[in-house]
Amino acid sequence: MRLPGNKILRIRGWALALIFIGMIVMYAGMFFRNIPWLMLIFLILGIIPILLSFVIYFYVGMISARAVRVQCPNCGKHTKILGTVDYCQHCKEPLTLDKDLEGEEFNIDYNVKHRREKLKQEMAEKKSRSN
Repeated sequence: MRLPGNKILRIRGWALALIFIGMIVMYAGMFFRNIPWLMLIFLILGIIPILLSFVIYFYVGMISARAVRVQCPNCGKHTKILGTVDYCQHCKEPLTLDKDLEGEEFNIDYNVKHRREKLKQEMAEKKSRSN
């Protein structure tokens, strides 16, 4: 099973895909050169995902600037973490900022506060039952 990548890289990947989708839609408009209004519609529809990707890249830049930078214990390279848990950008090692979650199975639900508290409570109950 392929591990998902770092959140910042996944968002940037979607923004890049939107650029290519917009270019393909605009290129499809070139097939309708003889019908100017249809060509114009394709060009406008192609610009929309490109503008959306611009907004996404701007948003990723803003959240990347305030992301926590840590050193991966597996590969030793620095990576940025969004939320409480994330994957290393380089080796896809699961990383966490919460000391209570170290050594636990990786779960993306740890990034949502109420889910994280519920999962921590379940882990504490499991430990108390085993002791």
